[in-house]
Amino acid sequence: MSCIYGGSCSVSSFSAHSISHSRLSSLSNSKPSSIQCSAGGLVAESKGVITAEPLLLNAVKGLDVERPPVWLMRQAGRYMKSYQAICEKHPSFRERSENVDLVVEISLQPWKVFKPDGVILFSDILTPLAGMNIPFDIVKGKGPVIFDPLRTQEDVDVVREFVPEESVPYVGEALTILRKEVDNKAAVLGFVGAPFTLASYVVEGGSSKHFSKIKRLAFSQPKVLHALLQKFATSMAKYVKYQADHGAQAVQIFDSWATELSPVDFEEFSLPYLKQIVDSVKQTHPNLPIILYASGSGGLLERLPLTGVDVVSLDWTVDMAEGRRRLGSDIAVQGNVDPGVLFGSKEFITSRIMDTVKKAGRGKHILNLGHGIVVGTPEENVAHFFEVAKSIRY
Repeated sequence: MSCIYGGSCSVSSFSAHSISHSRLSSLSNSKPSSIQCSAGGLVAESKGVITAEPLLLNAVKGLDVERPPVWLMRQAGRYMKSYQAICEKHPSFRERSENVDLVVEISLQPWKVFKPDGVILFSDILTPLAGMNIPFDIVKGKGPVIFDPLRTQEDVDVVREFVPEESVPYVGEALTILRKEVDNKAAVLGFVGAPFTLASYVVEGGSSKHFSKIKRLAFSQPKVLHALLQKFATSMAKYVKYQADHGAQAVQIFDSWATELSPVDFEEFSLPYLKQIVDSVKQTHPNLPIILYASGSGGLLERLPLTGVDVVSLDWTVDMAEGRRRLGSDIAVQGNVDPGVLFGSKEFITSRIMDTVKKAGRGKHILNLGHGIVVGTPEENVAHFFEVAKSIRY
């Protein structure tokens, strides 16, 4: 048995006593028998369930789990001193993300320290571009740079469909090693970029504030954009399958810029291509959980399950309870603590974790941030996040 708030947590403004047993039980589909622990918190009787699969996969399936699984977007990255040391030796991001040994080492850094329930591949959504005949780099302090932005049908015509086995064999090798290293104690996660987000980068020439170039193409030459989106959809479906075949137990699709579209334009330029990817993957990998993350997606929330994904990852601008209601009970949710919370006190971090878990209710929830960990986040606060999260019991 475990204390709901874990013996290591010292909370003043948000204590174990502040949540009643009836409130917790009302959030659960099945009520666990519970007793009062000596610290005054609630405990749940261990059911002694032994499962072969990682907790994260069981939670997505809606199976009975003792707590929400937890991992954090950008859990491998610049806030970790161990990652900073690698950056000093290997300053090129592409080298770090395209060298098997470095990819494995960086991916495992948070696993070795925090033991999250998901270990995500260290890579980038733009990694496939070189294999599609779209030269790019990721420059420190500037971000992605597309050397020859695509603006015409002639530009799109020279884009090749992605063949992962030929272009990114290091991704498959790294996933295979990660699967062996993690040894099913957590789920190994892969990820890809969504067609509209990838198109935004290659049309804009990099990151953008106003997305004027991609919208000009969408609204003045939609056929050209659709041709590009189709190439990305076909290629990313292959990439998801490739990752699954080499060890990924779940794959997240990042559609970071789709929320720059109005709902009607999302339905034309993003939704059909996301659905196409999911449909294609499910034909060959029906049991592979697919997670969709789109930052700022509050205005599109009801449309996201139409893609067919298994999990919708909410950003922090959506109230978790409201998000649950709007998405319905058939789909799992991920998120959605504000990454900025990790700059707060340990008590504050604890209270926000508990608030999110309460509002998500029991089951079909992966605890995460609403976006990636911010550069400069104190590493000890990330450690506290995981410690609290893993001490929770429904």
